[in-house]
Amino acid sequence: MKKLTLISLCFTTLIGFSQGNVKATVSGNIFNTTDVDSVRIVQQTQNGFSSFGAAKLAENGDFKLNLNLPNEDYYVLLVGNMPVSLVLRENADIKIYGDGKSLNQFINIINSEESQQLNEYLREKQAYDIKYDSATTYLQQNPELVQSIQQSFAPIYNNFHSYKMGFIQKNANNASQIVVIQSLDLEKELPTYESIVTNLERVFPKSPTVKAVRAEFEQKKIDEQKKNFLAPGNVAPDFTQNKIDGTPMKLSDLRGKVVLLDFWAAWCGPCRRENPNVVANYNKYKDSGFTVMSVSLDKDKNAWLGAIEKDGLIWPNHVSDLKQWGNEAARLYKVSGIPFTVLIDKEGKIIATNVRGEDLKMRLEQIFGF
Repeated sequence: MKKLTLISLCFTTLIGFSQGNVKATVSGNIFNTTDVDSVRIVQQTQNGFSSFGAAKLAENGDFKLNLNLPNEDYYVLLVGNMPVSLVLRENADIKIYGDGKSLNQFINIINSEESQQLNEYLREKQAYDIKYDSATTYLQQNPELVQSIQQSFAPIYNNFHSYKMGFIQKNANNASQIVVIQSLDLEKELPTYESIVTNLERVFPKSPTVKAVRAEFEQKKIDEQKKNFLAPGNVAPDFTQNKIDGTPMKLSDLRGKVVLLDFWAAWCGPCRRENPNVVANYNKYKDSGFTVMSVSLDKDKNAWLGAIEKDGLIWPNHVSDLKQWGNEAARLYKVSGIPFTVLIDKEGKIIATNVRGEDLKMRLEQIFGF
């Protein structure tokens, strides 16, 4: 089972924004801690953890930390190896009560509603991740059931998405919403990302982590702008590569069909896990004008062909120049990670990028009407 995420894991650039001493107190009671005798306050860094204070647990679980911190910021109370994420401001006096045997499920944080909300979101995200991982594992074991698995998982996805959006709205005026960033699809939810960053700068301006989040957002915005040539409605850039038998093929040869342009490789685990979904959708819509063009970033032709056969990728449009990351089509499309997909309409215009899983299923249902 996954442990609670330390919210600073994605923002390790926070080191270097040192200010002055911020005084704060964290105290409370953690019961059922037979294997734990102390607690400590830490932050994630590029080299591991920085510790800012520790305290012994009394026999009854009581503890108290009088802290002198470098900044108002996000910190983590570690109870053994169990994390409790905290928002620590100047003169904070936070009290924590929890069950050491199940700290992520049974915890009460007093005098810091934003810390309480932050941990509640992490708990919901953890529960969602467990269900997602379970569905993914079951799909890998039963690829022929992809449609029924997707249908069963859709309400779970929709419920978590609704919870996430409600959480953002409810916590627009406190620092807890930072944790939602890790759940965003940045390509599709960039405006939401920007709104969160702007709110965080307003409600937690002294936080180095918030500064790091702003810097990360600006870089991601630049990255997205570089991809604007793949915006919906633009004509998908044409290219030519050789098929398995050595004959050349153009993307534009498939005009008149809805095309999933799929950049993948035999060595790419996430690509291989997504293949059953692509196969299922191909089989469902191939007679209605849907096809797939797979561009392999492999270097070993035998591995490429073996993966095609093993995964049952029965469409004929398999191409590669066997240059791995130097693949000319991948460079044209500025592919920096795989799987990377582009859904293209019958006129050769882009519908969407990075379409996978339930999203691909729903889009094809909208296009073909079943």
